Formats: sequence, structure tokens, C-alpha cells
Amino acid sequence: METLLEILSELHPDVDFTKEERLVERGILGSFDIVMLVTRIEEAFDVVIPARLITPETFRSADALYAVIESLGEDD
Repeated sequence: METLLEILSELHPDVDFTKEERLVERGILGSFDIVMLVTRIEEAFDVVIPARLITPETFRSADALYAVIESLGEDD
């Protein structure tokens, strides 16, 4: 989770990603941010995020996103 929080903080250092639960809904993460995040997450966690998982629900919070990352890593 620490790595994910670092990646998120690089995009928006002014946001407390440990508390925010409506990242897409509040416009904190836009489409460009999500594209950047997918790339960074895939590199950092050695996973592939399939297009079907690139949804507002996946990116609603750091916890939601980390749960998806963990589930993708379980396929190894």
C-alpha cells in the first residue's frame, strides 16, 4: 500500500489519499491521471490492469485500487 500511496501522492501531493474515498467523483483523479496511474501501477506491481477494471469504482479510493492490485497479483 505504501508504494501505491507514493504513486498517488506524486500526482496530487495536496490530497490525503488515506482518507479520500471519492477520488473520481470529486474530480481529484481525471482521465489523464488514471492513464498515468495504470502505467505506474503496472510497472511498480508487475501486474496488468485489464480494461474491464478501469472504472470509477476501481479508482474511487486508494483502498479500492489496492484491493484490485492485490487481486491481480494473486493470479501468479
